[in-house]
Amino acid sequence: MALDIAEKDILQSLRRDNTWWDNRRAPAIAEFAKTRAYFARFKEIALNWDVRRAVILMGPRRVGKTVMLQQLIGRAIDDGFPADRVLFASVDTPLYSFMPLERLLALFEKETGHGPKERRIAIFDEIQYLKDWEVHLKVLTDKFPNTRFIASGSAAAALKLKSRESGAGRFTDFFLPPLTFAEFLDFTGVEKELIRQERTTGPVRYKTSDIQRLNAEFINYLNFGGYPEAALNPQIQRDVQRYLGRDIIDKVLLRDLPSLYGIQDVQELNRLFTTIAYHSGQEISLDALATSSGVAKNTISRYLEYLEAAFLIVRVRRVDDAGRTFQRMRQFKVYLTNPSMRAALFAPLKDDDDAMGFMAETAIFSQWFHSEQHGNIHYARWKSGRHDREVDLVRIDPATLRPLRAYEIKWSDRFVEHPEELRGLIEFATRNARNRVPVEASTKTLSAETTVEGVTIRHSPCALHCYQIGRNVIEGRS
Repeated sequence: MALDIAEKDILQSLRRDNTWWDNRRAPAIAEFAKTRAYFARFKEIALNWDVRRAVILMGPRRVGKTVMLQQLIGRAIDDGFPADRVLFASVDTPLYSFMPLERLLALFEKETGHGPKERRIAIFDEIQYLKDWEVHLKVLTDKFPNTRFIASGSAAAALKLKSRESGAGRFTDFFLPPLTFAEFLDFTGVEKELIRQERTTGPVRYKTSDIQRLNAEFINYLNFGGYPEAALNPQIQRDVQRYLGRDIIDKVLLRDLPSLYGIQDVQELNRLFTTIAYHSGQEISLDALATSSGVAKNTISRYLEYLEAAFLIVRVRRVDDAGRTFQRMRQFKVYLTNPSMRAALFAPLKDDDDAMGFMAETAIFSQWFHSEQHGNIHYARWKSGRHDREVDLVRIDPATLRPLRAYEIKWSDRFVEHPEELRGLIEFATRNARNRVPVEASTKTLSAETTVEGVTIRHSPCALHCYQIGRNVIEGRS
């Protein structure tokens, strides 16, 4: 009798989460929410019936994965797919704890009266909470060829590793990152007002009609723009620490990572992440992190892997003045993958804050993290006589291991008037003169070209450059 009651409760929960079984209409959230720029590509992969693979949608919390899944359901129903052949189940729902996926499928069939050989869509949200999920999903993918299986999760690296190990030839990974600056401007409805494409026969470039207003939007993006929910909700924007900061701490650091990796000292992890978030964009070492956070070095190494697995941070490798990587990563830069996390944890940034330079750099790097090229992005640091020289961003050709481009990220117009102060950029260009490496430097408002010691530097506003990278990545241009 207890089993019958449990099953009744489960079926009631499934019906509550799958309202389209009864009303044959798309989910309400699919009709009103904005669509991410990645949706069309995701839909094409997820609903490709010619390929027998499960699709794994990965990404950090609060970037819109569940909304995208609901929009996928809505689009499928609108396109004529039978509404009662679509299952959505969030695996972290207490009623489904420890329940095999095949049991959920059997209840789906029982409740809607269809057979397992019929064409259907089965979506499992937050699948990382099911132990050995990859084994379950691989078996189902083989057993039910007419079912399109789609799963999502927030522990990106952990999901990706398991999908590659256990789902070779059966899983297709799709990564959904935080909003790019280009998406943010689109979501807030100002992209067409502020940005226009230059008429040129060369690479696609953009201009702005109002750099001051674009900079204001850029600061908004730094403060809350990485999260779709915040970009569309003024109430959340007014209190990002309450609505988003606690979500990062409570759900990711105190729940997700401990449950996935068996972390005992969550306060230690919290302390390390807080240190990294506050110093995003700065070069650090394990020794420095151990000193500032009070956490042992071997523990830090593990925690850094966990934080990357949750897509909260990314480590960027150092190269020398010739673009060569070092065998051991003793120094590296750590960036928040979403610049808005800093404001969510501490306080919103203002135009003249000391941290603006580092957070502008974090924003530029975060656009590259959306791209398949992100593994080729580094920073350069080397000794020049008595001085340390640095270039913020160096893109390396993976085939030749030679630098393709060098970029210095500044939130200031000073270097248009004093380009000779960009010593690292000038020396890097001179050192790589044979490769004709283009060099660029960002400004706050100005666009210009300067020449120092035979090196031509292209200057453009930081916010515009951030938009350019994001838009290029979205449209598949490198």
